[in-house]
Amino acid sequence: LKDTRDAVQRFTNVLVVSLAVLFFLLVLAAWAQVAVGLKPLRQLQHSLKQVQHANSTRLLGVFPTEVQPLVDDFNRVLVQNHQVLERARTQAGNLAHALKTPLSVLDQAASLELKKNTSELARQVQEQVISAHRHIDWHLARARVSATQRLPGQRTDVAIVLAGLVRVMERVHATREISIETKIPDLPLYFAGEEMDLQEMLGNLLDNACKWAQSRIKVTVDLIPNIKPPEFQVTIMDDGLGIDDKQVSAVMRRGVRLDESVPGTGLGLAITQELASLYGGQLILKRLDTGGVSATLQLPAT
Repeated sequence: LKDTRDAVQRFTNVLVVSLAVLFFLLVLAAWAQVAVGLKPLRQLQHSLKQVQHANSTRLLGVFPTEVQPLVDDFNRVLVQNHQVLERARTQAGNLAHALKTPLSVLDQAASLELKKNTSELARQVQEQVISAHRHIDWHLARARVSATQRLPGQRTDVAIVLAGLVRVMERVHATREISIETKIPDLPLYFAGEEMDLQEMLGNLLDNACKWAQSRIKVTVDLIPNIKPPEFQVTIMDDGLGIDDKQVSAVMRRGVRLDESVPGTGLGLAITQELASLYGGQLILKRLDTGGVSATLQLPAT
């Protein structure tokens, strides 16, 4: 009996070890099967993130035959979306051009009439033409951003756009001899939006600063820390006379100009604020203690 019990015990020990090894091998096989089976989906997830973060305009990679049709359909949707956007943008531009051409003719005719005499009709026509121009610029900018807001694959290099705008402003305001100092991070920084919209927002702020600055403008670009999704800010400071706190909200409104002697339509800051808000950002104006104005534009980064 003792020999029998020892044999049963040895058999039981071998069986337990064998079952444990078998269980481990089954778990390992199941894990390997899941890992291999889900690998294409992880690759698809990575490609989607690349599109979401504006690193690519389409899904890239080679996928299994079961997943490839889905990828192809998704890429076709992205292409069609881009084509629809381009057609809408072209039609909006054509409409704006078709409206601005006769308005320019009316404006020139009214200006010539005002030079000859103080015609009340000519003055009213010119005022309404200017108002119509403002409305066209305003709604065209809104329509453009509403169509492109958060479009997959949008990515604009902030440093390149800012450098180009600074060169333009130095030429446009060359007679004033204004010094524009820029401070940009060494790491590449990208705006999650259209290049044209970033040019319009920064261009409006730089142009305003150049109009009011005495001799110096400082532009600083920073990535805002500890914010998800990431954001960056551009701060433009001038050494002009500045504005009162009560005037800050006023200059944000459409068509408001604090000094009629300075050229402009009064739409720049309003359009900039509207574009920034449509992208989920904001424009902050404040008076500097040393004089002048600080304009901080916060926008999504990628």
